[in-house]
Amino acid sequence: MKKDDDFITGPIPRLIARLSIPASIGYFFNTMYNVVDTFFGGLISTQVLAALSLSLPVFFIIIAMGTGIATGATALIANTLGSGNREGAKIYAVQSITFGLLIAVAVTLFGVFSSPFLFSLLGASDEYLSACLVYMNTIFLGTVFFMLVYMLNSILYALGDTRSFRNFLIVGFLLNVLLDPWFVYGGIGIPPMGITGIALATVLIQIIGCIYLGIKVFQTRLLNGKTMRNILPRYGVMSEIAQQGLPASVNMITVGVGFFVITYFVSMFGKEAVAAYGIGIRVEQIALLPTIGLNVATLTLVAQNNGARLFDRMREILNAALAYGGILMIAATGIVFIFARYLMGFFTDDTVVIDIGTTYMRIDCFVFNAYVILFTNIAALQGVKRPMFAVWIGLFRQLVAPLVVFYFLINILEVGLLGIWWGFFSITWSAALFSIFYTRVILRDVVNRALVETSM
Repeated sequence: MKKDDDFITGPIPRLIARLSIPASIGYFFNTMYNVVDTFFGGLISTQVLAALSLSLPVFFIIIAMGTGIATGATALIANTLGSGNREGAKIYAVQSITFGLLIAVAVTLFGVFSSPFLFSLLGASDEYLSACLVYMNTIFLGTVFFMLVYMLNSILYALGDTRSFRNFLIVGFLLNVLLDPWFVYGGIGIPPMGITGIALATVLIQIIGCIYLGIKVFQTRLLNGKTMRNILPRYGVMSEIAQQGLPASVNMITVGVGFFVITYFVSMFGKEAVAAYGIGIRVEQIALLPTIGLNVATLTLVAQNNGARLFDRMREILNAALAYGGILMIAATGIVFIFARYLMGFFTDDTVVIDIGTTYMRIDCFVFNAYVILFTNIAALQGVKRPMFAVWIGLFRQLVAPLVVFYFLINILEVGLLGIWWGFFSITWSAALFSIFYTRVILRDVVNRALVETSM
């Protein structure tokens, strides 16, 4: 790994590539991991495939809390490193792990006790409900391992190491290809477990990730035996992590809520529509992988340069990330539009599901560039420790606007599923365009405040 100060002096295009490419490759394999789960779920039955799709919003609770707190920790650690305070960064690192473990306990208890109600609300009952609960209860019991993976990786990301997590995600995908069929169908001492096997494979792989990433973090010396003496909760530090991380978590939770809202409306049109939407989301995740890598690069680079008070470089980083993301998503839009039906057919041979999913993806692909704009601007704001915009825009995009727009299009105009797809298109683009204006205002405010502090 190169020295930390390379992030405040090195050429911006090279730094973005150095951080974003490994992250994007890693998240590609993470998405393919989910594709493997979806593939084997589809081999079991359409009901299991629908159960996995219905579980996605609930599963997102874990993802939201983990990635949100990790984002806040990365912003704090990277800002502190950028200012030259490595000892302070060590405190943030160890306290982020403590915070993550506490959150894991809370999420596990919430998930286990609330899942029956949440799935019932989404229309699951009888065997359909049982399949959802068996899968998610197993996942929730492994929450602590998910959370540790996120927290350990947040430290590595702050240091600019996106390769270690990439390596874990690649190995995790390969292990999942092996473990899913083994656990689903049984063999070599393992009984057939069906959908439970898919969940158990995921938890086991997270445990392996904790061990590997833990070793990599200790090798950085940001965590060591001496630093770990500070693992007991410190109110002041935990409060800072919460202020930065919980808004990002809430933003991610609003995405989960958005899945609930969309799934609620989609489920009005049958489980085939739910299955089609679930497959479409998987394809969308693959197409958006470059934006995830750019988000990681934007957050780390903006945070370190903000800590070093290099504000012109912050603007250059944001503009470069937006330009690169826009070019990549133009290509992704064309590919998904042309091959939408083939992509649906890879996961299912149900012609109804394929027809619904094809229509959805040919509309959704024109939202890809809106995601680039929105997510990159949010990452930049998190880098300057202004995380609340993500919460408000998330509430608008995932909850308030969908409830109003979907209800109006479906029940008043009676346009059916197309109302959901086009409603989602208009909501996302309006949020993205507003984020451009808002981010520029906040960055000017950050610069002005710094100038005032310097003159005092």
